[in-house]
Amino acid sequence: MNRLFLIAALIISCAAADNPTQSTQNYSAELYVEGIQVPWGMAWLPNGDMLVTDRSGVLYKIVDGKLQEETIGGLPSDIYVNGQGGFLDIAVHPDYDRNGWIYFAYSSNSGEGSGGNTAVMRAKLENNLLVNKEVIYKATPNTGRGQHFGGRLAFDDDNYLYFSVGDRGNRDVNPQDITRDGGKIYRLYDDGRIPEDNPFVNEAGAKTAIYSYGHRNPQGMEKNPWTGKIWAHEHGPQGGDELNIIQPGKNYGWPIISFGINYSGTEFAEDTARVGMEQPITYWVPSIAPSGMAFVTSDKYPDWKGHVLVGSLKFGYVHLVKLDGDKVTGREEVLTDIGRVRSVEEAPDGTIYVGVTGKGIYKVVATPAE
Repeated sequence: MNRLFLIAALIISCAAADNPTQSTQNYSAELYVEGIQVPWGMAWLPNGDMLVTDRSGVLYKIVDGKLQEETIGGLPSDIYVNGQGGFLDIAVHPDYDRNGWIYFAYSSNSGEGSGGNTAVMRAKLENNLLVNKEVIYKATPNTGRGQHFGGRLAFDDDNYLYFSVGDRGNRDVNPQDITRDGGKIYRLYDDGRIPEDNPFVNEAGAKTAIYSYGHRNPQGMEKNPWTGKIWAHEHGPQGGDELNIIQPGKNYGWPIISFGINYSGTEFAEDTARVGMEQPITYWVPSIAPSGMAFVTSDKYPDWKGHVLVGSLKFGYVHLVKLDGDKVTGREEVLTDIGRVRSVEEAPDGTIYVGVTGKGIYKVVATPAE
Protein backbone atom coordinates (compact mmCIF):
# COMPACT_ATOMS: atom_id res chain seq x y z
CA MET A 1 0.00 0.00 0.00
CA ASN A 2 1.26 3.49 -0.83
CA ARG A 3 2.70 5.09 2.31
CA LEU A 4 0.80 8.38 1.91
CA PHE A 5 -2.44 6.47 1.26
CA LEU A 6 -1.85 4.47 4.46
CA ILE A 7 -1.33 7.63 6.48
CA ALA A 8 -4.49 9.20 5.03
CA ALA A 9 -6.50 6.10 5.90
CA LEU A 10 -5.20 6.12 9.44
CA ILE A 11 -6.01 9.83 9.83
CA ILE A 12 -9.62 9.03 8.92
CA SER A 13 -9.59 6.18 11.43
CA CYS A 14 -8.22 8.41 14.18
CA ALA A 15 -10.79 11.10 13.42
CA ALA A 16 -13.60 8.58 13.76
CA ALA A 17 -12.28 7.63 17.20
CA ASP A 18 -12.15 11.26 18.32
CA ASN A 19 -15.87 11.85 18.64
CA PRO A 20 -16.52 13.19 22.14
CA THR A 21 -18.84 11.37 24.52
CA GLN A 22 -21.58 13.05 26.54
CA SER A 23 -20.05 14.65 29.63
CA THR A 24 -21.66 14.81 33.05
CA GLN A 25 -19.31 17.63 34.07
CA ASN A 26 -18.13 20.96 32.73
CA TYR A 27 -14.38 21.46 33.07
CA SER A 28 -12.71 24.83 32.86
CA ALA A 29 -9.27 26.24 33.51
CA GLU A 30 -8.86 29.08 35.99
CA LEU A 31 -5.65 31.07 36.22
CA TYR A 32 -3.99 29.91 39.44
CA VAL A 33 -0.65 31.75 39.36
CA GLU A 34 0.66 34.18 36.76
CA GLY A 35 4.17 35.47 36.19
CA ILE A 36 5.92 32.22 35.21
CA GLN A 37 6.92 32.50 31.56
CA VAL A 38 7.74 28.91 30.58
CA PRO A 39 6.43 26.60 33.34
CA TRP A 40 8.29 23.47 32.25
CA GLY A 41 7.90 21.22 35.30
CA MET A 42 5.73 21.01 38.42
CA ALA A 43 6.10 18.98 41.61
CA TRP A 44 4.76 19.04 45.15
CA LEU A 45 6.41 18.73 48.53
CA PRO A 46 4.62 16.70 51.21
CA ASN A 47 3.53 19.91 52.98
CA GLY A 48 1.63 20.98 49.85
CA ASP A 49 4.11 23.55 48.58
CA MET A 50 4.33 23.55 44.79
CA LEU A 51 7.66 23.85 42.96
CA VAL A 52 7.72 25.06 39.36
CA THR A 53 10.68 25.27 37.00
CA ASP A 54 10.95 28.03 34.42
CA ARG A 55 13.03 27.17 31.36
CA SER A 56 14.91 30.46 31.63
CA GLY A 57 16.62 29.16 34.79
CA VAL A 58 14.33 29.96 37.71
CA LEU A 59 12.80 27.72 40.40
CA TYR A 60 9.59 29.06 41.92
CA LYS A 61 7.71 28.06 45.04
CA ILE A 62 3.94 28.44 45.35
CA VAL A 63 2.50 28.36 48.86
CA ASP A 64 -1.27 28.27 49.42
CA GLY A 65 -1.86 29.43 45.86
CA LYS A 66 0.52 32.39 46.07
CA LEU A 67 3.73 32.74 44.09
CA GLN A 68 6.54 33.54 46.50
CA GLU A 69 8.53 36.67 45.66
CA GLU A 70 11.83 35.04 46.63
CA THR A 71 12.82 32.37 44.13
CA ILE A 72 14.82 29.32 45.20
CA GLY A 73 18.60 29.75 45.05
CA GLY A 74 21.49 27.38 44.49
CA LEU A 75 20.47 26.28 40.99
CA PRO A 76 23.15 24.68 38.81
CA SER A 77 25.66 27.23 37.53
CA ASP A 78 25.98 25.44 34.20
CA ILE A 79 22.40 25.77 32.93
CA TYR A 80 22.58 26.19 29.15
CA VAL A 81 19.63 28.27 27.93
CA ASN A 82 19.46 27.90 24.17
CA GLY A 83 16.39 27.33 22.01
CA GLN A 84 14.43 24.49 23.60
CA GLY A 85 17.06 24.04 26.29
CA GLY A 86 17.27 25.44 29.79
CA PHE A 87 15.93 24.50 33.22
CA LEU A 88 13.52 21.66 32.45
CA ASP A 89 11.69 19.07 34.56
CA ILE A 90 11.46 18.46 38.31
CA ALA A 91 10.49 15.37 40.33
CA VAL A 92 10.26 14.80 44.06
CA HIS A 93 11.53 11.43 45.27
CA PRO A 94 8.66 9.09 46.23
CA ASP A 95 10.33 8.70 49.66
CA TYR A 96 10.98 12.42 50.08
CA ASP A 97 9.85 12.35 53.71
CA ARG A 98 12.70 9.96 54.43
CA ASN A 99 15.50 11.22 52.17
CA GLY A 100 14.66 14.78 51.06
CA TRP A 101 15.83 14.38 47.44
CA ILE A 102 14.50 16.49 44.57
CA TYR A 103 15.52 15.75 40.96
CA PHE A 104 16.02 18.19 38.08
CA ALA A 105 16.62 17.82 34.35
CA TYR A 106 18.32 20.69 32.55
CA SER A 107 20.55 21.44 29.61
CA SER A 108 24.15 21.82 30.81
CA ASN A 109 27.25 23.30 29.21
CA SER A 110 29.62 21.42 31.52
CA GLY A 111 32.21 19.11 30.01
CA GLU A 112 34.19 19.30 26.82
CA GLY A 113 33.05 21.12 23.74
CA SER A 114 30.89 24.15 23.11
CA GLY A 115 27.15 24.17 23.54
CA GLY A 116 25.39 21.79 25.90
CA ASN A 117 23.48 18.57 26.47
CA THR A 118 20.95 17.19 28.93
CA ALA A 119 21.92 16.58 32.56
CA VAL A 120 20.11 15.20 35.61
CA MET A 121 20.88 16.46 39.10
CA ARG A 122 19.52 15.72 42.55
CA ALA A 123 19.60 18.12 45.50
CA LYS A 124 17.97 18.92 48.81
CA LEU A 125 16.04 22.06 49.71
CA GLU A 126 17.02 23.96 52.86
CA ASN A 127 15.83 27.47 53.67
CA ASN A 128 14.92 28.22 50.08
CA LEU A 129 18.32 27.04 48.83
CA LEU A 130 19.34 23.90 46.94
CA VAL A 131 22.14 22.09 48.76
CA ASN A 132 23.93 18.73 48.49
CA LYS A 133 23.77 18.97 44.71
CA GLU A 134 24.86 15.88 42.77
CA VAL A 135 24.88 15.51 38.99
CA ILE A 136 23.95 11.86 38.42
CA TYR A 137 23.99 11.90 34.59
CA LYS A 138 25.34 14.18 31.89
CA ALA A 139 24.74 13.33 28.25
CA THR A 140 27.50 13.88 25.71
CA PRO A 141 28.68 15.33 23.42
CA ASN A 142 27.93 19.02 23.88
CA THR A 143 26.49 20.69 20.81
CA GLY A 144 25.35 24.19 19.98
CA ARG A 145 22.11 22.94 18.49
CA GLY A 146 19.13 24.29 20.35
CA GLN A 147 16.62 21.51 19.81
CA HIS A 148 15.54 18.15 21.20
CA PHE A 149 16.85 18.03 24.76
CA GLY A 150 14.03 15.76 25.99
CA GLY A 151 14.25 16.46 29.70
CA ARG A 152 11.33 14.64 31.35
CA LEU A 153 11.66 12.70 34.60
CA ALA A 154 9.58 9.89 36.16
CA PHE A 155 9.89 7.35 38.98
CA ASP A 156 8.46 3.84 38.82
CA ASP A 157 7.04 1.72 41.64
CA ASP A 158 10.53 0.48 42.58
CA ASN A 159 11.91 4.03 42.78
CA TYR A 160 14.00 3.70 39.63
CA LEU A 161 14.45 7.08 37.93
CA TYR A 162 13.70 7.39 34.23
CA PHE A 163 14.64 10.40 32.11
CA SER A 164 14.61 11.34 28.44
CA VAL A 165 17.24 12.88 26.18
CA GLY A 166 16.15 13.93 22.70
CA ASP A 167 18.16 13.22 19.58
CA ARG A 168 19.70 16.74 19.81
CA GLY A 169 18.82 17.40 16.19
CA ASN A 170 21.13 14.64 14.96
CA ARG A 171 18.58 12.07 13.85
CA ASP A 172 20.87 10.19 11.46
CA VAL A 173 23.44 9.35 14.16
CA ASN A 174 22.16 9.35 17.72
CA PRO A 175 18.79 7.55 18.09
CA GLN A 176 19.77 4.16 16.65
CA ASP A 177 23.27 3.99 18.19
CA ILE A 178 23.34 2.67 21.76
CA THR A 179 26.98 3.75 22.15
CA ARG A 180 25.83 7.38 21.95
CA ASP A 181 23.58 9.56 24.06
CA GLY A 182 20.55 11.14 22.44
CA GLY A 183 17.22 9.80 21.27
CA LYS A 184 16.95 7.56 24.33
CA ILE A 185 15.08 6.95 27.58
CA TYR A 186 17.35 6.05 30.49
CA ARG A 187 16.93 4.27 33.83
CA LEU A 188 19.04 4.76 36.95
CA TYR A 189 18.93 3.95 40.62
CA ASP A 190 17.91 7.05 42.54
CA ASP A 191 21.57 7.74 43.42
CA GLY A 192 22.75 7.53 39.80
CA ARG A 193 24.04 3.96 39.79
CA ILE A 194 23.32 1.77 36.77
CA PRO A 195 20.80 -1.02 37.48
CA GLU A 196 22.33 -4.44 36.94
CA ASP A 197 19.38 -5.53 34.80
CA ASN A 198 19.37 -2.58 32.43
CA PRO A 199 19.08 -4.03 28.92
CA PHE A 200 22.50 -3.02 27.59
CA VAL A 201 24.80 -3.48 30.59
CA ASN A 202 26.62 -6.33 28.84
CA GLU A 203 26.87 -4.67 25.43
CA ALA A 204 30.39 -3.53 24.56
CA GLY A 205 30.62 0.23 24.29
CA ALA A 206 26.96 0.81 25.12
CA LYS A 207 25.69 3.63 27.29
CA THR A 208 24.53 1.30 30.03
CA ALA A 209 21.97 3.72 31.46
CA ILE A 210 19.89 3.34 28.28
CA TYR A 211 16.51 1.68 28.79
CA SER A 212 14.99 2.19 25.30
CA TYR A 213 16.13 3.86 22.09
CA GLY A 214 14.98 5.13 18.72
CA HIS A 215 13.23 8.20 20.14
CA ARG A 216 13.07 11.73 18.71
CA ASN A 217 12.24 14.18 21.50
CA PRO A 218 10.21 12.82 24.44
CA GLN A 219 8.72 15.73 26.39
CA GLY A 220 6.06 13.82 28.28
CA MET A 221 6.67 10.89 30.60
CA GLU A 222 4.68 9.42 33.49
CA LYS A 223 4.22 6.19 35.37
CA ASN A 224 0.90 4.56 34.58
CA PRO A 225 -0.59 4.34 38.10
CA TRP A 226 -2.62 1.23 37.31
CA THR A 227 0.08 -0.89 35.67
CA GLY A 228 3.31 0.67 36.94
CA LYS A 229 4.64 0.94 33.38
CA ILE A 230 6.36 4.05 32.09
CA TRP A 231 4.54 5.84 29.28
CA ALA A 232 6.11 8.56 27.15
CA HIS A 233 5.12 10.71 24.23
CA GLU A 234 7.46 12.36 21.79
CA HIS A 235 7.44 14.99 19.08
CA GLY A 236 7.35 13.88 15.49
CA PRO A 237 8.45 16.23 12.72
CA GLN A 238 5.62 17.30 10.39
CA GLY A 239 3.16 14.85 11.92
CA GLY A 240 3.95 11.59 13.63
CA ASP A 241 3.87 12.54 17.32
CA GLU A 242 3.73 9.29 19.28
CA LEU A 243 2.47 7.92 22.59
CA ASN A 244 4.44 4.82 23.64
CA ILE A 245 4.59 2.31 26.46
CA ILE A 246 8.29 2.08 27.28
CA GLN A 247 9.77 -1.42 27.42
CA PRO A 248 13.34 -2.40 28.23
CA GLY A 249 15.71 -2.70 25.30
CA LYS A 250 13.07 -1.90 22.69
CA ASN A 251 13.69 0.17 19.58
CA TYR A 252 10.99 2.78 18.87
CA GLY A 253 12.14 3.28 15.33
CA TRP A 254 13.16 6.91 14.91
CA PRO A 255 14.07 7.92 12.23
CA ILE A 256 13.76 4.69 10.23
CA ILE A 257 10.01 4.42 10.74
CA SER A 258 7.68 7.37 11.32
CA PHE A 259 4.20 8.62 10.48
CA GLY A 260 5.69 12.08 9.90
CA ILE A 261 7.41 13.82 7.02
CA ASN A 262 10.04 16.55 6.80
CA TYR A 263 8.96 20.12 7.50
CA SER A 264 9.62 20.79 3.81
CA GLY A 265 6.96 18.23 2.90
CA THR A 266 9.39 15.58 1.65
CA GLU A 267 9.52 12.04 2.99
CA PHE A 268 12.47 10.67 4.95
CA ALA A 269 11.32 7.54 6.79
CA GLU A 270 11.74 4.16 5.15
CA ASP A 271 8.29 3.01 6.32
CA THR A 272 5.70 3.35 9.08
CA ALA A 273 6.40 -0.11 10.53
CA ARG A 274 9.22 -2.60 10.60
CA VAL A 275 9.85 -5.92 12.33
CA GLY A 276 11.83 -5.37 15.52
CA MET A 277 10.61 -1.80 16.00
CA GLU A 278 7.78 -0.77 18.30
CA GLN A 279 4.56 0.82 17.15
CA PRO A 280 3.00 3.67 19.16
CA ILE A 281 -0.29 3.01 20.90
CA THR A 282 -1.54 6.19 19.24
CA TYR A 283 -0.07 8.96 17.14
CA TRP A 284 -1.02 12.38 15.81
CA VAL A 285 -1.18 13.58 12.21
CA PRO A 286 -0.97 16.54 11.97
CA SER A 287 1.42 17.05 14.85
CA ILE A 288 0.02 18.60 18.02
CA ALA A 289 3.54 19.22 19.45
CA PRO A 290 2.91 17.31 22.70
CA SER A 291 4.40 18.44 26.01
CA GLY A 292 3.50 17.27 29.48
CA MET A 293 1.13 14.48 30.40
CA ALA A 294 -0.85 13.25 33.38
CA PHE A 295 -2.87 10.15 34.15
CA VAL A 296 -6.14 11.13 35.81
CA THR A 297 -6.84 9.16 38.99
CA SER A 298 -8.90 11.79 40.77
CA ASP A 299 -12.61 11.63 41.55
CA LYS A 300 -12.68 15.39 40.93
CA TYR A 301 -12.90 14.70 37.19
CA PRO A 302 -15.18 11.67 36.77
CA ASP A 303 -15.33 11.95 32.96
CA TRP A 304 -11.52 12.01 32.75
CA LYS A 305 -10.71 9.44 35.41
CA GLY A 306 -8.89 6.42 34.04
CA HIS A 307 -7.58 8.31 31.02
CA VAL A 308 -4.50 10.42 30.23
CA LEU A 309 -4.10 14.11 29.42
CA VAL A 310 -1.53 15.32 26.88
CA GLY A 311 -0.73 19.00 26.35
CA SER A 312 -0.46 20.60 22.90
CA LEU A 313 2.06 23.35 22.28
CA LYS A 314 0.88 23.83 18.70
CA PHE A 315 -2.89 24.04 19.02
CA GLY A 316 -3.32 25.45 22.52
CA TYR A 317 -5.41 22.70 24.06
CA VAL A 318 -5.14 19.57 26.18
CA HIS A 319 -5.86 16.24 24.52
CA LEU A 320 -7.83 13.67 26.51
CA VAL A 321 -6.59 10.27 25.38
CA LYS A 322 -9.22 7.71 26.36
CA LEU A 323 -7.98 4.33 27.54
CA ASP A 324 -9.19 0.80 28.05
CA GLY A 325 -6.20 -0.72 29.79
CA ASP A 326 -3.26 -0.25 27.42
CA LYS A 327 -5.52 0.42 24.44
CA VAL A 328 -6.48 3.86 23.15
CA THR A 329 -10.22 3.98 22.46
CA GLY A 330 -10.58 7.63 21.47
CA ARG A 331 -9.30 11.18 21.77
CA GLU A 332 -10.98 14.46 22.64
CA GLU A 333 -9.83 18.06 22.66
CA VAL A 334 -10.44 19.65 26.07
CA LEU A 335 -9.49 22.98 27.65
CA THR A 336 -9.38 24.46 24.16
CA ASP A 337 -7.81 27.88 23.55
CA ILE A 338 -5.92 27.75 26.84
CA GLY A 339 -2.62 28.62 25.16
CA ARG A 340 0.70 26.96 24.48
CA VAL A 341 0.62 24.03 26.94
CA ARG A 342 4.04 23.12 28.32
CA SER A 343 3.18 20.96 31.35
CA VAL A 344 0.26 18.97 32.77
CA GLU A 345 0.28 17.39 36.23
CA GLU A 346 -2.10 15.86 38.75
CA ALA A 347 -1.32 17.12 42.26
CA PRO A 348 -1.33 14.79 45.28
CA ASP A 349 -4.81 16.08 46.21
CA GLY A 350 -6.10 15.10 42.75
CA THR A 351 -6.28 18.59 41.24
CA ILE A 352 -5.09 18.96 37.64
CA TYR A 353 -2.76 21.87 36.88
CA VAL A 354 -1.66 23.06 33.45
CA GLY A 355 1.42 25.18 32.76
CA VAL A 356 0.97 27.57 29.82
CA THR A 357 3.76 29.52 28.18
CA GLY A 358 3.53 33.26 28.71
CA LYS A 359 0.61 32.95 31.13
CA GLY A 360 1.46 30.82 34.14
CA ILE A 361 -0.28 27.93 35.92
CA TYR A 362 -3.94 27.09 35.45
CA LYS A 363 -6.10 25.01 37.79
CA VAL A 364 -8.79 22.78 36.30
CA VAL A 365 -12.15 23.02 38.03
CA ALA A 366 -15.31 20.97 37.48
CA THR A 367 -18.96 21.93 37.75
CA PRO A 368 -22.05 19.81 37.01
CA ALA A 369 -23.19 19.95 33.40
CA GLU A 370 -26.51 21.65 32.81
